[in-house]
Amino acid sequence: MGIKLFDSELKVMDVLWKGGPLTAKRLTEILKEQVGWNKNTTYTVIKKCIAKGAIERLEPNFLCRAVISKEQVQEQETTELINKVFDGSADLLFASLLNTKTLSVEEIERLKQLVNNLK
Repeated sequence: MGIKLFDSELKVMDVLWKGGPLTAKRLTEILKEQVGWNKNTTYTVIKKCIAKGAIERLEPNFLCRAVISKEQVQEQETTELINKVFDGSADLLFASLLNTKTLSVEEIERLKQLVNNLK
């Protein structure tokens, strides 16, 4: 099992995935602007991510670098969702998505291509 990240931790990770390595100070500025967090909140969440092995702290200046990729987290979260809600059945998840969301022609074509590439 991989690293389990909570919503607050995912907010920090998302900034790093989009912006690359950033100082903790810059992360606090971005997250204050995006979600209204104060400095202490952001530092607490950063430290939790470091403790979980999702972020690496580098010096100088408390530089934060994502250790895990967004794709790794997406894959893990998807697997957990399939196992928890769809009894381990990916096709039931897929059917549920298709029944609840109206897809554009482009999205349908991309899905067909993905399925064709599985063969």
